[in-house]
Amino acid sequence: MQTLVGEKAPKFSATAVVDGCSIVQSFSLEQFLGKRYVALFFYPKDFTFVCPTEIWAFQEKLQEFERRNVALIGCSTDSEFSHFTWLETPRERGGIQGVTFPIISDINKTIANEYGVLAGCTEDDDGVTKITGELVAYRGLFLIDKSGIVQHCVINNMPLGRNVDEVLRIVDALQHFEKFGEVCPANWHSGQKSMKPTRDGLKEFFK
Repeated sequence: MQTLVGEKAPKFSATAVVDGCSIVQSFSLEQFLGKRYVALFFYPKDFTFVCPTEIWAFQEKLQEFERRNVALIGCSTDSEFSHFTWLETPRERGGIQGVTFPIISDINKTIANEYGVLAGCTEDDDGVTKITGELVAYRGLFLIDKSGIVQHCVINNMPLGRNVDEVLRIVDALQHFEKFGEVCPANWHSGQKSMKPTRDGLKEFFK
């Protein structure tokens, strides 16, 4: 699979549920170009087990994303009506009522396919299309800068929940580099020492 890192994020226009209560048509990333960063994450299914823990973890850090000027957006291959119903279901009943960031419906599976996170596969056998596995999204996440370029991506298999704090750390690293032109070493966190991308900068870092 070819990585999207360093490339323009694939464009799309899809139906989404926004603010936890409104279904909107023609939701796209173009509204954020030149204005905001985007953290677009995919998850397999509504009304499951690991997925709501991730969505709540993202929601609990929503203000941290907003503070960094990052638009947080979820996406799965469920319909907008499934999203809406899940958003109306209380947390104690397995729902995500209270989640406010947009959740996109990729019912045709084209967005997940364009971003390289569609599980399962289709193949033609003498004119008959055969599907292997479920055509749902892996746990992919893409950090897109204000120019629409993918700067970071991570893709987990279905059982493996993501670390939301790591997403914020990567956002901090990207914004630090953009502001100061200094690169961020392993395990770097905001406020820690970074380095100039030169041999002298490397020597200075290890002093």
